[in-house]
Amino acid sequence: MNERTCIVTRQAGEPEGLLRFVAGPDMSVVPDLKRQLPGRGCWVTADRLHVDEAARKNLFSRAFKTKVTLPADLGAMVDGLLVRSALGSLGLARKAGQVALGAAKVEGAVRSGKAVLVLHAAEASPDGVRKIEQARRAVVYQEGPSIPAYNLFSEAEMGLALGGANVIHAAVLAGDTGKAVLKRMVALDRYRGGSPEDRIVVAATGDHDDAAEDME
Repeated sequence: MNERTCIVTRQAGEPEGLLRFVAGPDMSVVPDLKRQLPGRGCWVTADRLHVDEAARKNLFSRAFKTKVTLPADLGAMVDGLLVRSALGSLGLARKAGQVALGAAKVEGAVRSGKAVLVLHAAEASPDGVRKIEQARRAVVYQEGPSIPAYNLFSEAEMGLALGGANVIHAAVLAGDTGKAVLKRMVALDRYRGGSPEDRIVVAATGDHDDAAEDME
């Protein structure tokens, strides 16, 4: 796919770094995370700040060149869709046997190089997180891969996706299913502004008068 232009920043980018939106039959704005819905779409940089900005300034109507209606909270709606996608892929990884649960097994998966990512529930204790973080740093020190860690879900959300109670720490293992999970976790993390250690500071954007090149 060719580069697309964000209707907020007016900057072109690859589709992976943008979110696609289409106008539904009732002329409501619909997020198209899989970029498969029919019709012409417009694009927004894939983070909450820019989605909220596009909604606040009514840039969707300008981009579609017709009046469209927005959900009550489009930004929250997109977040929910990304969460559902990420947790769904996590559940598939569990069924494929590509998830390790529990602090000890997660630490082992990290140190062995089998983990492609680590998840900590919001309720995780600092001590439990610290031990796994030490394992991640040790792997990098030994010139192994840098394994990302995310804190995106509650214990309840992780438990529901992984079919267990008290799920605090999880590691997703290498494999095709694991790669799919990583892609979705990266997308959700980016939408929420990035992890604390690698947060991307998004520059403030100004108003833009034209909507040229917003469309496919």
